Amino acid sequence: MEFRPCIDIHNGKVKQIVGSSLTDSDNSAQVNFESKHSPAWFANLYAQDNLRGGHVIKLGPGNEDAAREALGAWPGGLQIGGGITADNARDYLDMGASQVIVTSYVFREGRIDYERLDKLVAVTGKGRLVLDLSCKARDGQYFIVTDRWQTFTEATVSKEILTRLAGYCSEFLVHAASVEGLMQGPDLELVKLLAEHSPIPVTYAGGIATLEDVEAVRQAGENKIHITIGSALDIFGGSLSYKAVVDACR
Repeated sequence: MEFRPCIDIHNGKVKQIVGSSLTDSDNSAQVNFESKHSPAWFANLYAQDNLRGGHVIKLGPGNEDAAREALGAWPGGLQIGGGITADNARDYLDMGASQVIVTSYVFREGRIDYERLDKLVAVTGKGRLVLDLSCKARDGQYFIVTDRWQTFTEATVSKEILTRLAGYCSEFLVHAASVEGLMQGPDLELVKLLAEHSPIPVTYAGGIATLEDVEAVRQAGENKIHITIGSALDIFGGSLSYKAVVDACR
């Protein structure tokens, strides 16, 4: 298990937001924390600890300059997501992103658009594409959600979907959107599902608030599911030591 840190950018600032509160109105999001530090400050911190595989997420418009700053501070060290398409993916890779993370461009109108996925992979290659399978539970299944986690697709996080999509990308990023930002514990059933059925690396996000939670994910994920943590960390206003998490995952 590895720790994959994050830089979530909203309105040009590094913030931690309750994922389920994101809407098309940028002012309505529930903000847990807004940092006084720049995106580059966080990128440099992660570079010092060699935490590769972390991600910059642009939460809505107005975040291009901040994202560029983060990628420029650690070229090749961070992934980037938020509004990525086949038309702009190469720009972000050239900007310094190690991989691009894609959701809504591929998961749209309630389905997986394999034609767009093929077009995207033709630009990035399998090795530089991460698919975001962020999901919410409904009727006993985990449905992939898009549009800032507001729109349910018909695609579920299942053995069949994970196996098929693994042929297109190098990793999955999975936010448990219903618990994201709430710091009330991880969704261990989702973690178990991912560990059992994903043939490629997965980074899980959502609800981790203590070192005990970190250990619970390690055990449920058979020590092969990576984690990212936001609001709970002391660098984002929480009480969980960033250094302690880095050490625990190592």
